Amino acid sequence: MMDIESCTELNEFPQMLPPPPGTFVDREELIQHVGDFAVSQGYVVTIKQSKRDRVVVLGCDRGGVYRNRRKPADESSAERTCRRKTGSRLTNCPFEAVGKKDDGLWILTIKNGTHNHEPIKDISEHPSARRFTEREIVLIKEMTEAGLKPRQILKRLRQNNPDLLSTPKHVYNVKAKLRQGNMTVETLRNSLQIMRNFKPLRPQKSAVRNNYLAVTEPSWRQRNPPRVPNLIGGRFVDSQSFVSIDVLNPATQQVISQVPLTTNEEFKAAVFAAKRAFPLWRNTPIATRQRIMFKFQELIRRDIDKLAMNITAEHGKTLKDAYGDVLRGLEEVEHACGLATLQMGEFVSNVSNGIDTYSIREPLGVCAGICPFDFPAMIPLWMFPLAVTCGNTFILKPSEKDPGAAVMLAELAVEAGLPNGVLNIVHGNNEIVNAICDDDDIKAISFVGPNVAGTYVYARASAKGKRIQSNVGAKNHAVVMPDASMDATLNALVAAGFGAAGQKRMALSTVVFVGGLNPWEDKLVEHAKAIKVNAGTEPDADLGPVISKQVKEQICKLIQTGVDTGANLVLDGRNIVVPEYEDGSFVGPTILSNVTTNMECYKEEVFGPVLLCMQADSIEEAINIINRHKYINGASIFTTSGVAARKFQTEIEVGQVGINVPISVPLPFSSFTSCKPSFAGDLNFDGKAGIQFYTQVKMVTQQWKDLPGSSGASLLMPSS
Repeated sequence: MMDIESCTELNEFPQMLPPPPGTFVDREELIQHVGDFAVSQGYVVTIKQSKRDRVVVLGCDRGGVYRNRRKPADESSAERTCRRKTGSRLTNCPFEAVGKKDDGLWILTIKNGTHNHEPIKDISEHPSARRFTEREIVLIKEMTEAGLKPRQILKRLRQNNPDLLSTPKHVYNVKAKLRQGNMTVETLRNSLQIMRNFKPLRPQKSAVRNNYLAVTEPSWRQRNPPRVPNLIGGRFVDSQSFVSIDVLNPATQQVISQVPLTTNEEFKAAVFAAKRAFPLWRNTPIATRQRIMFKFQELIRRDIDKLAMNITAEHGKTLKDAYGDVLRGLEEVEHACGLATLQMGEFVSNVSNGIDTYSIREPLGVCAGICPFDFPAMIPLWMFPLAVTCGNTFILKPSEKDPGAAVMLAELAVEAGLPNGVLNIVHGNNEIVNAICDDDDIKAISFVGPNVAGTYVYARASAKGKRIQSNVGAKNHAVVMPDASMDATLNALVAAGFGAAGQKRMALSTVVFVGGLNPWEDKLVEHAKAIKVNAGTEPDADLGPVISKQVKEQICKLIQTGVDTGANLVLDGRNIVVPEYEDGSFVGPTILSNVTTNMECYKEEVFGPVLLCMQADSIEEAINIINRHKYINGASIFTTSGVAARKFQTEIEVGQVGINVPISVPLPFSSFTSCKPSFAGDLNFDGKAGIQFYTQVKMVTQQWKDLPGSSGASLLMPSS
C-alpha cells in the first residue's frame, strides 16, 4: 500500500499510460508490445523476473533503489547517501506488468500502472540508446589491439553508423571491461541473446545495425539438419514439438531438413494471430495490398535461383522444371497485382423511385491452404497471394515432403511488407489437417492433393460450414487421331507424360489411339528412350527421381498389376540405376500398351513416369472411354480435323480441354476448372472464380430522398 504523500507525489508528474492489456502469440511479442508502448509514453521497461515458459514480470527501468557498496573513510554516512541518491536514476518506480502463459497464449495484465518520475523527453538520451552492438564491440576490441585511441575508434564506427550516439566515455568503458575480462565474446553473445528476446527500445535508424541483426542465425537454422520453422504472427519460430519428419533428397536419400509436427498450442496461436491481424488488414487500402504484391513478385524474381535449387533438392524434379514451377506461381502473384478492378462490385441506379442498389465484395476472414508435394512453389502461390490481396489472412500448411519453398516464399512475403499475422505457416500431417478443418475461426479452405485426402477434407470441413475448394487426383487422357502430325504429337506426349517424372496433376498418363497403336508404338518408345534420367541438379537431366522410395514402390506395384492382368510392358523403367546416385528413387520412362479399362493401373492415379496406351475404333469410343473414368481434370485431342476437334470439345465431360496441346492449364486470369470427383466445391481456383471464393458479396440498398413529413408508414412491399 502507498501512503497519501506518495500518491500525491505520483500525481504531480505528467501521466504516463500503461500498455493496454491483451493476448499475444508468444513471450517475445508481449515484451515487444510493452516495450514499444512504454517508449511512446516516455519510459523504458526491463525484465524484472522471468520463468521463460510460464511468466515474465516487466518493470520500469527506474524501479528499485540505489545500493551503495563503496564506503570511503573520509566521507560521512549522511553525505555519502545524499550524494549517491542524487546521482542515481533509480526512484523505486512502482510500475509493473505481468505476462502469463495460458492455454498456449500469453496474457498481459497491468499490476501497477503508475510512475513516480518525469517522462523521458528524448528517448535517444536514455542509456539504452548508447549501447554498442556485438559487431561494434568486436571492432572496438580489434581496433584497440591495433593501437587506436577511443576517439579514433568512435570516428571509424560512425563511418559505418552515422546515427551512433555513444561517446568516447562509452568506448573507454567497453575497453575497461574487455581489459578486466568482464566482457568476452562468449558472454557478450549470451547477453545479446537475452537482449534480442527483449527488442531494442531505441529507434532503429541504423541500416548497419538492422542488417547485422538480420544475418544472425535463428535457432532453427543452427540445427544440423536444419528444422523447418513455423511462421506465427510474423515470426519464424522453432516448434516446441519433439516429433519431426525427415525431408530427404530423392536423388541421394540424404536428410536435408526436418519438419516438426506443429503442436495444437502453436496451431491455435497461428489462428489467433491471423484472426487478430484481420480487422486492420481488411481495412488496408487495396492499392497498398497490391503494392506489397508488386514488391513480392520482384523479390521472387531476385531469389528464383535459390527457390529452384531448393525445389530440386527436396522434390527431385529437374532444375528446368523447378524454374517452371516458380514461374507459374509468379504469374499468380502478377495476377494479384491487378486485383483492384477484379474485386469491384455492381451498381444499379434508381431500382425504385429514389432507391439505388449496389454490391460490395468483402474478404471472408481467416482462410487456410493445404498443399501437395508436386508443385512446392506454384500451389502455395495459387492460394495465399490471391487470398491476402482480397483482404483475408491466411494459414498455410505446406507438404511435409518438400516445405522449403513455401517457407522461403513466406520469408519473401514478410520482406515485401506483409504485416505480422497476415500469413502464417504450420506443419504436420493428419492431426494438423483435422485442426484446420475443425477450427471455427477458419472460414474457407483451399486443398490440392490425393483423392482420398481430398474427399475426407471436403466432407469434414463442409460439415463445419466452411467454404471449400478441393482439387484432387486426375487421370488425364489424350486422344490421338490417325491424321495427327506424328512428330509434334510424339514430342507432346513424351513431354506431358514423363515431365517432372509424371508427378503433376495435369500429367498426361493415358493415350487413346484411334485406329490402332501400330503406326505409333516404335516411334513412341524411341522418343522415350532418348530421355536422360539423372539427378535434377545435373545439367543434362531430362527426368529426375520420384519424391520417395515409398512412392517408387507404389508406382512399381501398379506397373506390375498391369502386366499381371494382360498389359504389354513395352518399355520398363523400374530397375534403372543412375551412376553416382544409386540410392536415388528413380523410375525411368515406362510404357504399357493394350491397357483396358478394368485394370487397376488404369483406374488409379499412377503419379509417375508411366504412359498407358489404349486403342479405340472411333472417336466416339475414345470419348466414351474418357467420360466413364471417375478422375479426370483434363483431356486433349491431337488431330488436323476441325470437325473432330469440335466434336471432341463438345462431347467430352472434363474441366480442361486441349486441342493439339497436351496440358491445357490456363493462365491465372482464367479459372482452373475441374469437374466430376476431381473437384469438390462450388468455386474453382484462379480467375474470377478464385476471387469469388475468397470474398463474399454484400448487397446494399440505399435511399436518399426527402420524405414528406405528413405521410404515414406504408405496409406495402416496395416495388418499382
